[in-house]
Amino acid sequence: MAQVSLKNVSKIYPGEIIAVDNISLGVENKEFMVLVGPSGCGKSTTLRMIAGLEETSKGDIFIGDKLVNDVPAKDRDIAMVFQNYALYPHMTVFENMSFGLRLRRYPRQEITKRVVDAAAILGIKPLLNRRPKELSGGERQRVAVGRAIVRKPLVFLFDEPLSNLDAKLRVLMRTEIHKLHLRLSTTMIYVTHDQTEAMTMGDRIAVMKDGIVQQLADPITIYDHPLNKFVASFIGSPPMNFMLGRLIKKDGRFYFDEGRIIVKLVEEMYKNISPYSGKEVYLGIRPEEIYDKLFVSSAPPENIVRVTCEVIEPMGSEVYLYLNTGRHNFIARVGAHDRPPINQDMDLVFDMSKVHFFDKDTEATII
Repeated sequence: MAQVSLKNVSKIYPGEIIAVDNISLGVENKEFMVLVGPSGCGKSTTLRMIAGLEETSKGDIFIGDKLVNDVPAKDRDIAMVFQNYALYPHMTVFENMSFGLRLRRYPRQEITKRVVDAAAILGIKPLLNRRPKELSGGERQRVAVGRAIVRKPLVFLFDEPLSNLDAKLRVLMRTEIHKLHLRLSTTMIYVTHDQTEAMTMGDRIAVMKDGIVQQLADPITIYDHPLNKFVASFIGSPPMNFMLGRLIKKDGRFYFDEGRIIVKLVEEMYKNISPYSGKEVYLGIRPEEIYDKLFVSSAPPENIVRVTCEVIEPMGSEVYLYLNTGRHNFIARVGAHDRPPINQDMDLVFDMSKVHFFDKDTEATII
């Protein structure tokens, strides 16, 4: 079994610089776990502590049932794929992939079988006699993954492996790594700053900020039910829109007053939102939950807002509208043929059943 468990793990560098702050995290056997967050959030440091490349300052790390805090990296039965591939330039692909096995004095026949099998899985058998300089970026990444596969480790660790690839190749390799996980049925922990990679690849996602796990859940739960404003803003492309305004109660109904626009809340929200009556809060709404009034003829008048469209960004199958209320800028994601005039007022509809509200001070989710 290849569970990985972190219990109250911290990494503190000289000068009391806290890179990882008291993380407790459990990765199940055969799970694909993604650590995602902005640069400097502690995700790579966490991965390196699991790998044994960094010592923990506090806490315990288990691989299976074994405490590995004092176990050298080479004895942890893990394989790591790095951002920069870390291939030996003077070796062929075969030699790069077999290097770890040769160090462990595996029989030559076993080495050849493992390398050829891994190369077949990754589609790089024709490249086994080439050197890294003769390969494309995607081919080098496959070799780096292949070097990990031949080890047959308990756990695979990926440290932003696709960040050096172009956009098209990243999509391709993202799919290949996902298929590889399904084929090998092995525990994988994957670090990225790209929320799209996290959403499409992870069984569960740990969203990190300032060395702390902000939320740990499956992708849909994190997208639909973020625990705070940071998670809501980080997961989603384009990101969630936020507006600061005041909650007001009138005739037994709650409204959000942004200053230039006012929208009515749905009654299902009243119970949770009532303690914030008269207070400032953040309203969050995703770009795909904003519609052109022309396409929603049955929209209630209190959900219609008047805004100015400042920029139109065609994306092929859809269009991004960059809008301004007079106080806040936000983005709507609409159909490919929905293109209003630039710098003119237009009416939009907020799907108020999908909005979120966040505490102004703590930024925790209210609803």
